[in-house]
Amino acid sequence: MVGAIEKLQRVPLREVWKHEAYDFTQWLQENLDILNDALDLELTSAEREQSAGSFSIDLVAENNDGQIVIIENQLEKSNHDHLGKLITYLTAREASGAIWIVSEPRQEHINAISWLNESTNAYFYLLKVEAVRIGSSSPAPLLTLIAGPSNEAKVAGKAKQEIVERHFIRKKWWTQLLSNSKAKSHHHISPNMRQYICASSGYRGLDLNYLVGQNSCGSELYIDRGKDSQDENKIIFDKLKLLENSINEKVNYPIKWQRLDTKRASRIRIDLEGGYKSSEEDWPAFHEIMIDAMNQLEAAIKPELKKLKILR
Repeated sequence: MVGAIEKLQRVPLREVWKHEAYDFTQWLQENLDILNDALDLELTSAEREQSAGSFSIDLVAENNDGQIVIIENQLEKSNHDHLGKLITYLTAREASGAIWIVSEPRQEHINAISWLNESTNAYFYLLKVEAVRIGSSSPAPLLTLIAGPSNEAKVAGKAKQEIVERHFIRKKWWTQLLSNSKAKSHHHISPNMRQYICASSGYRGLDLNYLVGQNSCGSELYIDRGKDSQDENKIIFDKLKLLENSINEKVNYPIKWQRLDTKRASRIRIDLEGGYKSSEEDWPAFHEIMIDAMNQLEAAIKPELKKLKILR
């Protein structure tokens, strides 16, 4: 006999998020993975209330290539005012894409988003947000993609992404870092345009990464053995964590031990000041510190990795 099946019930949005800016936008900032899942994107570093001239943007995020993405929220029917804001913010911040989240998308705005995707090199997403529950369960968010970029628009957007200035700035940053003689153990790495460059620790899925953002940089051991490896990753992290005091004592920089329980990967990370938007005159000093931190982290962790039977 088939058990009882509950009905999916809609919950008024204002019962879940009373205030658009203070509640929904903050929730979205803290739960960016839900938006990533809905759009199959990898947005990170979402910041609220970023300025665009005299205006204030709901959220400004970066995609996995380090490009800016604007997010505009509206817990009501879509309107011309918010569409205008979306385009204004995108151009003001030179963003590569924009996401518009509404409770009820009007057909004319669906058409407008489709036209923008067909006619510009930027990409635009229009999503419908709902709150639902089953039986007496707590409300859950439901994001539905209404309009998004076509394959042709994505190709055009990718072509534009390849010539974005920040990519070349990052490549210049990595080129200069790797030319430093103290980075001799990592001279085989090629500079790229991403937010990180990685070197193998000698074990599959255990990468030693140099990291850089606009105003920060760092060094880390990133633990990710691939698909379906979450349990293995956590075991490796936990075994190293047992040696935390010993490893910390060998490194002259504060180490962040990040198990990342909700993620597949884990990491052991050193965060440092100074990024690619800093004055180029200051880059060599930042590179010296990054390399020193990486060399110390590598020297402290590699002997311990050799002892882990799980890696053999």
